[in-house]
Amino acid sequence: MNEVLNPLPAVWNVLVVDDVHPILTDGLRKLGHNVLYLPNSNRANIIAELPKQHVLVIRTKTLVDKELLDHATHLKIIARAGAGTDNIDLQEAQIRNIVCINAGEANSDAVAEQSLAMLLMLFANLFRANAQVKAGIWLREANRGIELAGKTVAIIGYGNTGKALAQKLSGMNVNVLAYDKYLSNYGNALVQESHWADIFEQADVLTFHVPLTPETKYYFNESLLSQFKKPIYLLNLSRGKVLNTKDVVLGLKQGKILGAALDVLENEQLETMTELEKSLFSELCESENVILSPHIGGWTQESYIKISQVLLDKLLTFKQKLTNN
Repeated sequence: MNEVLNPLPAVWNVLVVDDVHPILTDGLRKLGHNVLYLPNSNRANIIAELPKQHVLVIRTKTLVDKELLDHATHLKIIARAGAGTDNIDLQEAQIRNIVCINAGEANSDAVAEQSLAMLLMLFANLFRANAQVKAGIWLREANRGIELAGKTVAIIGYGNTGKALAQKLSGMNVNVLAYDKYLSNYGNALVQESHWADIFEQADVLTFHVPLTPETKYYFNESLLSQFKKPIYLLNLSRGKVLNTKDVVLGLKQGKILGAALDVLENEQLETMTELEKSLFSELCESENVILSPHIGGWTQESYIKISQVLLDKLLTFKQKLTNN
């Protein structure tokens, strides 16, 4: 967390430009802060209001880039209601001495639960079987599934969500491997700290829970897939551009990927897809061994509340630190 050279005033002007639970807005108002709640803001609205604000609260839709920050003459904190900060120019924020906080711990259970649900749907052929039965087709043998017990699940990224998923897998008699470039000595009864060589050799399931950074963009590609010793099931509940969609489609066609569960896409604005993106998306949609959802892994009734509570707690903690200094 950056240090703020010019302390915040006693009363903050807070601009909230995405939907958040009232726990956050009401909590700040009760403490005497000025909260402007504009959840349907467009970029022009934000730019118009930003010069007066000390705190900006966003979710996914708002891109906080240099152009936007040029209007943030009094801004001291950007609070991201969620985990990922890839829509914030963190380097530019640091130059301007703006603190960036998020609520990654608030939706880790939600993402981990959906990861497990999607994985079990793939293993039990539930996506296909459900559609067939509703269409009056009763095929038992064709939908014979496989069991998760005894399989090896490799978790890429062992932060809040990776840890939550390992916990939820702990009672299912699976071997859990985890790889995280920025952590060490985290192996325990739940997870085996691993390297890619171990994962290439052992993994039946590969699931990504990493932030989107220049380093992780297209982390999964044809080159990575070619190193696995056996076909895998693939999950992505992080960011769409962590996977190269073209290589995922190719892997499905070649049988190197037995099934895929994707909560995120490279381009989630479906109406703006290029012809290539439309073609790849169509192939995913037509695949019976692919499950898609609209970036809802971290968006449950409970996480909606927890995200706002975590942000409120962090903002108050930060305020207390300033007061003590």
